[in-house]
Amino acid sequence: MKNYRSRLSDERGFNLIELMIVIAIIGLLIGVGSLAWQAVIRSGNETTASQQLANLRNYQAQYASKNHGNFASFDELIAKSGLDERFKGQNPVVNGYVFTMTVEAGSASKPSFYSIAADPQVADGVTATGTRHFYFDSSLSAIKATDENRPAKPDDPSL
Repeated sequence: MKNYRSRLSDERGFNLIELMIVIAIIGLLIGVGSLAWQAVIRSGNETTASQQLANLRNYQAQYASKNHGNFASFDELIAKSGLDERFKGQNPVVNGYVFTMTVEAGSASKPSFYSIAADPQVADGVTATGTRHFYFDSSLSAIKATDENRPAKPDDPSL
């Protein structure tokens, strides 16, 4: 019995305080890491939204060149120009951004017109999918963006 007790007292290991400190440090690292991960996701969503606007601009230009200067809706662009199926519907949500397109047919006095807005699905808080709002229309040469919590407009700064 004496040998058994001396063997137990010689063994080394973690006590409860040390274990609690290690768990607290791991929890802190996870908390900081998850906030940084969410910021990376938001930034990626914003970059993708601006790239999608540039792609939509190209699709609209191609469609208009084949259709006497008229512009198309999302569904028409999917059917005739090869736009990604994720843009199906009136206000599709792609990578955390809600895309809204307005198309006006041309007349004798004015040309056809379209505008596209990309706004974050959730604009603020921890679960925000993005903080920037984007806008483009057929009369502009550059995509417009704002960091304010409102839809972007034609007079906002360019990207």
